Amino acid sequence: MSPLWTYFWPSFTAGLVVALPAGTIAFRRKAVRTKALAIGAAISIALAALWHGPLGAGNRFASRIDRDVRQVLDYYEMTQVSGHIQHGPLTRQIHLSGPADDFQHSELVRLLNQLPGVAGTSWSADRRGIPLIAEAMGVALLGFLLGLLLAYLIELHRRYNAQWNW
Repeated sequence: MSPLWTYFWPSFTAGLVVALPAGTIAFRRKAVRTKALAIGAAISIALAALWHGPLGAGNRFASRIDRDVRQVLDYYEMTQVSGHIQHGPLTRQIHLSGPADDFQHSELVRLLNQLPGVAGTSWSADRRGIPLIAEAMGVALLGFLLGLLLAYLIELHRRYNAQWNW
């Protein structure tokens, strides 16, 4: 299973699950619509941050990527080259260091870019990427929006059925 899938699906699911009751409340009562949607979005973002930090998903993701990088380097017998995922903030960027010729530079970048969960690879440490926690929060908001769509469709169905009085 891809490290991206194991990292992002709980954030997406949290946003989806939070949006269903928040959307139901928001679409039934106009007076509290904005407040319900804002609270729901904040809870989704907080759950994504909780998943990343205190529950340890960010550290598990980083250790998995570091292990995969080490396996690729060992497979190609590049024992003097080291590669690590960028920390502070944690991103999906890999930084390589060690002795290598021009061909090895370009091929290692190409090979490590193919690893699942890696956004980019470089030999310089000055390259920055999007923090992983920001990506998780974005995925949680995406799940929240999909959940709002589902809640809206459920509310439309409820209103349509409410007009029939047998």
